[in-house]
Amino acid sequence: MVAYGSGMASVLVVEDDPNVRTALIRELSARSHVVRSVGTAMDALREVTQSPPDVVILDLGLPDLDGAEVLKMLRGVSDVPVIIATARDDEPEIVRLLNAGADDYLIKPFSAEHLSARLAAVLRRASRSGPTAELRVGGLHIDLDKREAALDGAALELTRREFDLLAYLAARPGRVVARRELLAEVWRQAYGDDQTIDVHLSWLRRKLGETAAKPRYLHTVRGVGVRLADPRKS
Repeated sequence: MVAYGSGMASVLVVEDDPNVRTALIRELSARSHVVRSVGTAMDALREVTQSPPDVVILDLGLPDLDGAEVLKMLRGVSDVPVIIATARDDEPEIVRLLNAGADDYLIKPFSAEHLSARLAAVLRRASRSGPTAELRVGGLHIDLDKREAALDGAALELTRREFDLLAYLAARPGRVVARRELLAEVWRQAYGDDQTIDVHLSWLRRKLGETAAKPRYLHTVRGVGVRLADPRKS
């Protein structure tokens, strides 16, 4: 994740115009950010689920889907900050996008300094909105400081890795978390065997009193990842 104190971040640029994309990559890289870029909505969704960036710069005029639809889909799978980059200088549209989950917007054309300032502001806000010391999802209660978890008031006996996995998913309730993200953020491995995740999920399900066939909290989304959901809202 981003080292906020140093100003460096992992940035995903979603822009179909090769000239604009090249300019953005050049300016962001010059400011020590790690930049990836894609030119379509589908590629953007794949990147965000498989290797989450710290922030997304999203163009609205994409060839396969309108950026507003992409924003909606991104919000269904991720809480990554999104800065809209648009030539549409239309206040009602901008307000709609902000209400739909965008964190900020830039009207094209914009300067590198303007982009850098907006990016820094979004990252500062993101760094202040980290997970709280306690998480609650349905009957699950997780105390991050004490590293304790309970289900419906009964303490759960979890291994260190089981606790880390459960806490990571519970901090993102309702979101489908990709297996690659779990390997990177929970196991701290760039690559690994999916079977490792499956084994730990199986152990967790047993302790939560559920099965893969009849899930209550832990739902596997085939080919994508895992979602922890409040059974009262599922």
